[in-house]
Amino acid sequence: MAHPDRSTPTPMVGRDAELTEIAAALGVGTSAGGSRPGGVVLLSGDAGVGKTRLLTELRDLAVADGWQVCAGHCLDFGDSALPYLPFSEVLGWLAADLPDVVDRVAAAQPALARLQPGRRVLTAPDDGRTAALDRGDLFEAVHALLEAAADKAPLLLVVEDTHWADRSTRDMLSFLFTRPFAGPVAVVASYRADDLHRRHPLRAQVAEWSRLRGVDRIALSPLPDEAVRALVAQLAPAGLSHKELAAVVEDIVDRADGNAFFVEELASAASGGGSWVPADLADLLLVRVDRLDDTARQVVRAACVAGRKVAHDVLEAVAGLDAAALETGLRSAVEMNVLVTEGGRYAFRHALLGEAVYDDLLPGERVRLHATYAAALRDGRARGTAAELARHARLAMDLETALDASIRAGHEASAVGGPGEAAYHYQQALELFADSRRTAGDVGLSTLVVQAADALTASGDPERAVALIAEHLGRQGEGGTDAERARMLIAQAGALYLIETAGDPVQLSAEAVALAPDGESPLRARALTVHARILAASGDYEEATAVGQDALALAERLDLHELVADAVTTLSGLKKAGPKEGLRAALRDAVEHAERTGAVLSELRGRFLLGRSYQDWAELDEAVAWFRSAIDRAAAAGLPWAPYSFEARWQLALVLHVRGEWDDVLALTEVVDLHAPIIPRALLDSVRLLVLQARGADVAREVEGLRRYWEREGGVAIHAAELGIVAAGRSGDVAAVLGAYDDAAVEMTRIWHAWFSARVRLAAVTVATLAPLLPRLSAAERERLAVDVARLHTDGHTVLLRYTDPSGHWGPEGRAWVARLDAETLRVRWLIGVDAPPQDVLVQAWREAEARYDELGHAHELARVRAGLAGILRATGDVADAREAADLARATARRLGAQPLLEELRALGTAPGRAEPAAGSLTARETEILALVAEGRSNGEIARRLFISAKTVSVHVSNILAKLGAAGRTEAAAIARRRGLLG
Repeated sequence: MAHPDRSTPTPMVGRDAELTEIAAALGVGTSAGGSRPGGVVLLSGDAGVGKTRLLTELRDLAVADGWQVCAGHCLDFGDSALPYLPFSEVLGWLAADLPDVVDRVAAAQPALARLQPGRRVLTAPDDGRTAALDRGDLFEAVHALLEAAADKAPLLLVVEDTHWADRSTRDMLSFLFTRPFAGPVAVVASYRADDLHRRHPLRAQVAEWSRLRGVDRIALSPLPDEAVRALVAQLAPAGLSHKELAAVVEDIVDRADGNAFFVEELASAASGGGSWVPADLADLLLVRVDRLDDTARQVVRAACVAGRKVAHDVLEAVAGLDAAALETGLRSAVEMNVLVTEGGRYAFRHALLGEAVYDDLLPGERVRLHATYAAALRDGRARGTAAELARHARLAMDLETALDASIRAGHEASAVGGPGEAAYHYQQALELFADSRRTAGDVGLSTLVVQAADALTASGDPERAVALIAEHLGRQGEGGTDAERARMLIAQAGALYLIETAGDPVQLSAEAVALAPDGESPLRARALTVHARILAASGDYEEATAVGQDALALAERLDLHELVADAVTTLSGLKKAGPKEGLRAALRDAVEHAERTGAVLSELRGRFLLGRSYQDWAELDEAVAWFRSAIDRAAAAGLPWAPYSFEARWQLALVLHVRGEWDDVLALTEVVDLHAPIIPRALLDSVRLLVLQARGADVAREVEGLRRYWEREGGVAIHAAELGIVAAGRSGDVAAVLGAYDDAAVEMTRIWHAWFSARVRLAAVTVATLAPLLPRLSAAERERLAVDVARLHTDGHTVLLRYTDPSGHWGPEGRAWVARLDAETLRVRWLIGVDAPPQDVLVQAWREAEARYDELGHAHELARVRAGLAGILRATGDVADAREAADLARATARRLGAQPLLEELRALGTAPGRAEPAAGSLTARETEILALVAEGRSNGEIARRLFISAKTVSVHVSNILAKLGAAGRTEAAAIARRRGLLG
């Protein structure tokens, strides 16, 4: 028996702890821990927070545990509530399920008949004594009925919405709470906490019930943010893109205050876009406001215009009430749970309630109130920020005030390390600039454009910065002064060189230098500084040095500390042509100079360049330290996505990946900021997927999702291409493996040039991926593949020949991948038998690759090389060294959780303690079949050649592998050649 079923289309989210607590208190299910069924729980929570949903789960848990469940509901009839209504409902359900029990109790307790549904009648007036006796009889009758029902099985009684309960119902509950049950009867009474204003009759009643022995109170707090995100993921409309879904999730988390009902309503309206409140939800919320008196409503309307929270002095300045009336209205709003006090300010109990009140204002009323706020903030009668003034002035249509305040808000955000907020305010100012009839104080349009662009770049969105400047340069055309154009070109070039683009940042920065005023001009100093930085990044080191020295001299004469630090960092980074110690000493000096002068962006660049120097030389401990210092400094400055701060995080993730600290990689690449720029997010995702794929995950779908970013960031293309090559290899698709390599080569040639250094790595990964696929190919397919492998080998060595760097240094990483490419190429030739190398040459190549990855400290690639080496050593008869290499690889693979590598090692058959099986003598037929296997023939081809069945061939091949101790057909052929078994 249970109360009526309710639809539960989605799993309960975020209430497992509360369900366990209430079940344990009542002795329901496994949570009871052996306690006796029974007890009372008062369940409270705001409207919509999830009380009914929790009680539905409790019902299901109880029914599964063999309980009977019945429920009664209080309804909002105002002053005309029907006495004992929920108990009439309970009696109706019990009469339907346990008619014999109800008849027996009714015969002994006639008062029970007064509660039967359909028989509720008005009784004649009586004196107080008779009424009291009748009430006592009724209470006893209900108690007896519940007791009798519990004789069959434990009984759970749920009374919902007791905030609407009439006095008689409350008295009945008081009686049941204080009168013990002999049998297993448990009672839950739920109520809305936000409806219990200070004069509500249930408020005092709950306080009395809470003091009773055996009565537990459980309050449902708002859902935590993570639970809201999980719920939205279940409820959000289909068809939203990842970015749209992320925006919907965070908007609902921000607005719903952890209220499950609000979440559901907002999620259902999400496909409509915007931050409006659905009409049905607004009507429900506004009922509470309608109960207020006129003064309180005036206060609430004034408060909603402020936003989430409002201070008392601000309300005093804008509400249009004297102090006494304001306090009276505020007290009423607080008592009715419309407003709450938080940290000395007033806030709406639910954020959506404030939105609903705001949406309900008349347009003219809204403008008037915003104008009142703006005036109070402007003349100092109320305290607030420039951002608040900008918002109120804009919504009051006071564009000049809004323009000035937006610029001030941008400056304030920049000063406290909020580049994203600064970019928003500057862009708001740009929108207002065209509509305003005057300039924004002393700030010209070009300056404002540059400020917005610099803030966008610092927030990790240089693409948007470039587009913003291009838009305004296009509007300007031939108009404007040279200085204005130079100012915008400097910022555009500075952002352009940070992204993959067909534009030429060197040309732009050179044009900016040409347009900048001659002489002792701060604008010229900035143009020279940026031009030097871009020349250095483009590889024109000689000119970069000359321009950088000019920039430094001019900036020092003008005492421009930030530009001095920028130029010093650029010149320090140009010392790569000398010993690395000189470069590092210069960069340390540049970092110290930037710290002293407060030039944060130059300091970040110096720390990043130091990390890269150590990374290039595989001095990974020092690289980690410098990258982490850049990340920490950026975090302290509020610039996590600024140039060189994000790059430090990305490079640190790559270093940790090399060192095999994969759990740290996953933590570092997890982006919890849903407003993070898309390209940095994609770069971090690409490193994260390297770990997941190496641990055995199928990441093909995620890799395909990265494809859209290749043209915007070469780093994404390189890692995604490697992931795609490996994924294609796991599916056994040779054409897809080669296609993934060729696609990357084409894209990177377009972005950079044909002989980009990472091409060596991609070529090596491609050949390594193709080698295990050889046994599946026919002899003709192998010969064609040999041609492709030779092309890949040539590609890699062409890169090596064309590589240029001022240091003349091909670092440990480059040397490792070249050695790997050579080793993998020799293995393929050896396996195919085309221009096969001598065994000692092959082994030496693999030993060289092992040494190079050991020097680099690349844990996973070193283990992969050792696995490949173990297979070659085993096939050439060096069992002891094969086992040693395999054991080392196996230990690393287990530490990393690299399941595919562990499976490869298991297939190799070099587990510790396993001896090489003696080569049994092959039969004439087995020798004949082995020769065809060595030619690369399939079982079907061999069967047709020898006029036997394919099944018979399969049996012979299995016997051959067992006799030779080979893990596969390719290894069997190699063993046969080494032992001279093929004649």
